[in-house]
Amino acid sequence: MLHKGTCVRDVSVLDPLRLPAALLIAIVLFVSPGAILAQRGAGGGAGAAAGGGRNTMPIICVHDCPALREGLSSDDSLKNFRRAMAIQATPEQRAAFAKIAQYAEQASDQLLTFRQSLQPSPAASALSDRVAALDDAVAKARAGHLNFVTALSAAQKSGLKDVTAKLEKADSDLDKQIKTFDQIVHTPKPDTEPIAASAANLEKALAGFRSDQLELGREMSILFPPVGEDVAFSLPAVTQSVAVDGKTILIPSSGAVSRGSVTNGLNLFTLQQVADLSDLQQNIVAILRAELFRAPRCGERIDVLDASLTPLAPASLVVATVRYERWICPPGSVGATELASSNGQIEVKLTPTLEPGGSLHLLSEISRVDADGLLRNALRSGDLGVKLRDQIAAALTQVIGKAADLKATLPLAARQSATLQKLAFESVGPDQLGLILDGQLQLSDEQTQQFAAQLKQSLAAQANAP
Repeated sequence: MLHKGTCVRDVSVLDPLRLPAALLIAIVLFVSPGAILAQRGAGGGAGAAAGGGRNTMPIICVHDCPALREGLSSDDSLKNFRRAMAIQATPEQRAAFAKIAQYAEQASDQLLTFRQSLQPSPAASALSDRVAALDDAVAKARAGHLNFVTALSAAQKSGLKDVTAKLEKADSDLDKQIKTFDQIVHTPKPDTEPIAASAANLEKALAGFRSDQLELGREMSILFPPVGEDVAFSLPAVTQSVAVDGKTILIPSSGAVSRGSVTNGLNLFTLQQVADLSDLQQNIVAILRAELFRAPRCGERIDVLDASLTPLAPASLVVATVRYERWICPPGSVGATELASSNGQIEVKLTPTLEPGGSLHLLSEISRVDADGLLRNALRSGDLGVKLRDQIAAALTQVIGKAADLKATLPLAARQSATLQKLAFESVGPDQLGLILDGQLQLSDEQTQQFAAQLKQSLAAQANAP
């Protein structure tokens, strides 16, 4: 973040090829026509007065430089500029920040719901459910924040130590208040008045936590101050659903958009979105059974006994334990006879790629087989292994293809110009699978204004709120 009075000596560090695009735009937005001063040494006017006639390097002053007019050194300003460069958020961090801010907002929503439910007095069971939901939401917000801060680079941790120290204190206060709240609520006969008072204290602690979290976002240029036009946006969270064999799989997504450059009159935006596939992981057995299970009276019978889906960036790994049986129906016999049966395990690696039209395709390959006898051969080199591999890929494409639909999660103004350029599986938590989507938007100035208006992002509203 560039603050008032930020000045840069040696303009070589401002080479556009060496600066992040978002930072270049931020610099442009902060500069006013009367705030750019240049020393040229031998020149007259302000340059001669400030430089004393010496041949000094140019000085670019961003939004007022009283220190330079008083003849002070710009070393501290250059140090601040380099710090701003070092703590810039990556696209991945922008997407992650949008997610943790969403968690904090959900915790606030849960607390508001709880406080509203205290009048009139709720039933004990309803109160217990709301407390549990609030505890989970606060725990998720704190865990997300801790993961985000822990994953900062060494340079970011050093440059942001004051901000993260405030956040650590706010997190500690939030932890204290939620524990006090839980103790009061879980007394044998809780009284509404002390519960309400504790909830009010918890609300203050949570508000402080969110305020310091937003300050971290501003320092990392994820959120920009309300000066000029926004150049970075957090996408509103969207949850899509896919029905599979009577089950509904939920896919929450969040992301961020940053303006990179202007080409042929169009604003180019880079976009990254993260789709949370944890619900898919939890229902993987049911999803594979819906696709693989078959039990004809005569012939091959297949069932899925167990399965898992884990990250193997940029791919994912499906491990399925299957039951294989072969049944025959002898001529003249009423019943079927089991000829052979065996259990085995097959591992299938899935790598997401893009079809020419931009749709998702999962490249599938068998990475390991653990079985005995005929089943081992059938899985490793026979038609059965190929069939199961393709069916596993087809079953997951049905769900993951929904998560890869970039346009479905964007405001109307950006849908027609959105192009998906790259996607990959990543770990977004301990053994938690996510799909990372990288794309691009090309918007005219009018479309950019419409896009910004349609986002109605809560983060910007919070950042600008008193």
